[in-house]
Amino acid sequence: MLVLLPPSEGKATGGTGAPVDTGALALPGLAAARDAVLAELVELCSGDEEKAAEVLGLSQGLRGEVAKNAGLRTAGTRPAAEIYTGVLYDALGLTTLPAAARRAAERSLLVFSGLWGAVGVGDAIPSYRCSMGVKLPGLGPLGAFWRGPMAEALPAAAGEGLVLDLRSAAYATAWKPKGGVAERTVTVRVLQSRVVDGVEKRSVVSHFNKATKGRMVRDLLVAGAEPGGPGELVEALRDLGYVVEGGAPEKAGRPWAVDVVVTEL
Repeated sequence: MLVLLPPSEGKATGGTGAPVDTGALALPGLAAARDAVLAELVELCSGDEEKAAEVLGLSQGLRGEVAKNAGLRTAGTRPAAEIYTGVLYDALGLTTLPAAARRAAERSLLVFSGLWGAVGVGDAIPSYRCSMGVKLPGLGPLGAFWRGPMAEALPAAAGEGLVLDLRSAAYATAWKPKGGVAERTVTVRVLQSRVVDGVEKRSVVSHFNKATKGRMVRDLLVAGAEPGGPGELVEALRDLGYVVEGGAPEKAGRPWAVDVVVTEL
């Protein structure tokens, strides 16, 4: 199983590891593309701070991120499992997983990134700020930039197994599974079910969508679940107590789209 995750906007700082080696990260075939984005980002953030903040979409309170990006080549690193924070990663709790589940996470989880393309949770990276929606002066929109490199690297990473795609819309632009890989891919929407005046009402949740997805991945890892395909994933989630609806797409070559229905957030 390959699980695709979005990153978090907020990231932990204070890495003490050696500076990042782009070729040593997961999907080493992305190294040249990573180097290109890194060079553009460092150059941007080493110049006009106002321009860099505008390109990166930073508020006044986040201007310190510009200087941090300017020093990325020499910055200390720490495992991506410790770098990414926020709702999804708090619920996933990578650093508190049992040993076997942590090893499974390092084998199966990929975090998409505007800067790195995608990294494994065990990869050593510095704290940075660069979303997939950024348009770097020399490279253009990063979602479009990453499509070519990702199209070469991701199918091999997916192999013949299941792909659980939990990315947000911005990060999904960087790679769209096709053909046989798409047929083994599952996307998840989280719905909240409430009873109002005796009638069930369902609504898409946003903030707690992330928490539910984080808990879901953690539960699969801790349970040692190894679903071989979309149908087995649905059954595994139901065995773990999740209410899952939806199933196989009507047309071949498309991902499965399932709903996870929650009553409590």
